[in-house]
Amino acid sequence: MIRYALSCAAGHEFEGWFGASADYDDQAERGLISCPVCDSRAVRKQIMSPSVSGAGKREKSAIAITAPQRAAMVEMMTQMRRHVEDNFDYVGPRFADEARAIHQGKAEERGIYGEATPTEVKALVEDGVPVAPMPPAELKKSEVN
Repeated sequence: MIRYALSCAAGHEFEGWFGASADYDDQAERGLISCPVCDSRAVRKQIMSPSVSGAGKREKSAIAITAPQRAAMVEMMTQMRRHVEDNFDYVGPRFADEARAIHQGKAEERGIYGEATPTEVKALVEDGVPVAPMPPAELKKSEVN
């Protein structure tokens, strides 16, 4: 995945994640990228320094997350997972085929979840099929160190 710093004609700054550098160009050309603040389609990439990881020691993040913030994030992810499990259709290992069929209009439009290999997910993203990973299942106290 590639992260770009973006801004709209009104000066709102935000970021976008793309599967490949050509994906940004393709989506921008088709008017699919919009500002989350004002919905402007006049979006451009900003100059960014590259993020290069090395074998050296990692620096601590400039943004510290407190224990209450972490607990709130875990709770939100747990609620999101429960919502998906309670309201979407579980399609198991048929996820990639079913997601593609829905995207192509060959299957009923509905929310689904299931399993897919990294190769299947990459192909779905490259084909413009909207997919997202599920938050992890809630750990039982016996599974935590």
